[in-house]
Amino acid sequence: MQKKQKIIIVGVTLSFFIALFALFFYAIPYLRLKFAKIEVTLIDDLTVSFAENKKVSDFIVSMNGKIVEDYEIDTTTLGTKNISFNFINNDGIKVKYSYDIEVVDKTAPVIWLGNSYTLTKGTNMDLTKKILCGDNADNQPNCYIEGEYDYNKVGVYPLIFKAEDKSGNKTEQKFNLNVVEPKKNNSSANKKPTYTSFFNIVNKYKTEKTRIGIDVSSWQGEIDFDALKNAGVEFIIIRVGGTRGRDGEYFVDKHFTYNITEANKRNIDVGIYFYSYAYSNEKAREEANWVLDQIKGYNVTLPIAFDWENWNTFNEYNLSFFGLTDMAETFLNTIKEAGYEGLRYSSKNYLEKLWLPTKYDTWLAHYVNTTNYKGNYKFWQLCDDGKVDGIKGPVDIDIMYLE
Repeated sequence: MQKKQKIIIVGVTLSFFIALFALFFYAIPYLRLKFAKIEVTLIDDLTVSFAENKKVSDFIVSMNGKIVEDYEIDTTTLGTKNISFNFINNDGIKVKYSYDIEVVDKTAPVIWLGNSYTLTKGTNMDLTKKILCGDNADNQPNCYIEGEYDYNKVGVYPLIFKAEDKSGNKTEQKFNLNVVEPKKNNSSANKKPTYTSFFNIVNKYKTEKTRIGIDVSSWQGEIDFDALKNAGVEFIIIRVGGTRGRDGEYFVDKHFTYNITEANKRNIDVGIYFYSYAYSNEKAREEANWVLDQIKGYNVTLPIAFDWENWNTFNEYNLSFFGLTDMAETFLNTIKEAGYEGLRYSSKNYLEKLWLPTKYDTWLAHYVNTTNYKGNYKFWQLCDDGKVDGIKGPVDIDIMYLE
């Protein structure tokens, strides 16, 4: 009987300690978390613009603790978005908190049009397809023209081009449509071409922080690389190829192999550019992988550039400016994953008005003596009428800015 009582006492004692253990390891942490102090004050305005760079902390005025991961918020979908995050409060307890933001689009569509637009008599086209009309967020803004005009009658027609995106943002542009008789001759055809001397560019722009080079394709014919090297060309950006239009077959520039082989032989730094007709992220990734296949075995020390210039048919692509920029980044991300640097090529006006900011370097095209482009750029293509020893015709001249 006494032995049995001892067993019961031991059992009760063991149960007590098990209960105490459970209380310590389970109940107390649960209670600490349940009654953890959470003090978070948010900003008054919880709206954010489409594709705007924002972090979790950007909407918080104060809190009793520190955020575990202050991540970038995806603002590329319009509407209400729940933001959830963890933070360690001042008592050392990890707690969860969430708030809602509203992603809105307040940017009006862009109509790429001046005060007038000229067509030759008899030209029959849909101006709403020909004149670039796009939006930062909407793939297909509603674009239309108000007013009457006749392609077959010479005259000046006052019109209004209007555009509205799905968020209700509107743009309108008054312009005159000029319908003119066909020109009988082109007097400019007899003008003697002028050139920009590579030597003069070197004298004007060469510093300790710049290098002067060129970009080439089959248009430059067969290049004398010894003459090019002796002329002081410090780098060369070579077209690898492209596609024959949208969904056309890929082609390698007919002088690519020669150009990159000869440049490599003479230790001239090489970059690459690809002329793209991409219309989706999947297509851009495919193009990038094609480029990577072509440059295997060659020494490419400078960036690989994504060159998309299909502005005359932009409306047919059903792309927002965000979609276009995201597509470029898909191409360049693929390039980066393979161990190369990426570069986005475009002219000043398109960079300022259509392209969205990107994490990649910019190759600016602006044919002036002094550019007034305010954005950052790694390369500047300053002319397309360059003249350098080793190339018979004109060539683009570029400046590379060193870190």
